[in-house]
Amino acid sequence: MKRKTDYLTIAIIAATICSCTGTGKKAAGPLLRAFPQIQMPSMLEGEQRADYAADHFWDRFLSQEGDFLCDSLTVAGVKADEFEGNFATWIGILGNMDAARALSCIDGLFPRLEASELADSSSNIFSRFSSLMEKYLYDPNSPYRNEDLYGHYAGKLASSELTDPLLKPSYEYTAGLCSLNRTGSPAADFRYVDAGGRSHRLYDNKADYTLLFFSNPDCSACKEIIAQLRSIGKLDNLIESGRLAVVNVYIDEDIAAWKAYSGQYPKNWSSGYDPEFSIRESVSYNVRAIPSLYLLDSEKKVLMKDAPQERVLGFINTLEINK
Repeated sequence: MKRKTDYLTIAIIAATICSCTGTGKKAAGPLLRAFPQIQMPSMLEGEQRADYAADHFWDRFLSQEGDFLCDSLTVAGVKADEFEGNFATWIGILGNMDAARALSCIDGLFPRLEASELADSSSNIFSRFSSLMEKYLYDPNSPYRNEDLYGHYAGKLASSELTDPLLKPSYEYTAGLCSLNRTGSPAADFRYVDAGGRSHRLYDNKADYTLLFFSNPDCSACKEIIAQLRSIGKLDNLIESGRLAVVNVYIDEDIAAWKAYSGQYPKNWSSGYDPEFSIRESVSYNVRAIPSLYLLDSEKKVLMKDAPQERVLGFINTLEINK
């Protein structure tokens, strides 16, 4: 099963309620407010609406001035759970966009978050955004996870004057890890050995698409993915016709246990283990939890990186068999 890692430390602080004002001064009666929803121009259609929403989702939230509640239960006057729900909506919009376009949205937003912090040192907008970016984009159990986006954001935190200097090396290191095998770049090649002792390399597989599956025999989530793949009726034909190769690799230490289990894997998959533990030790892939799925094209460029299984399996279901 996935090894859960708590990347967020949530401090429940009993403190005097402060107000988030444009000047940083406390007000006598700080206010609650509903999240100010985006005002969409009526003439926009289709992808234009998504583009506009991605760029302008936070405009009214960040521009409205007032003496807003600002404590552990609110974010600039908006209840924390309502704020997080809208944050998830925005992240979902970014996740369905072209990667470069999504990165540009973060580029546009980050200075505005810094400006909010500088305008009011008591505001928790900057810190709450940063916590939720990590929770949604970098937690290995998040269905929204996206290392390309989080790495970009972590890089900005590493260089921001508002980041605690003690935390900057950590953000810089995380940004470096996230840059490995970035979407659109060639995947790192590696050697693996099958149960019969034969050596293979990732780039030996010449299919139109390669599903790279980091798995573990004791992982229940891995078994679930295997069952879902087997349930795709055309999977064997996709493999036989050269449309898809499944490269299933074990990267942990108990090789004897893997060999004992290896007969359970489908025979038309290329299954093996990392004999030198190079994937972990050389950090050629940032495998933070098992299972982890990558989808590569015919040139081994990364199409999907540590992607949620629903997204990967959905793509495989769309593939047509070569005639």
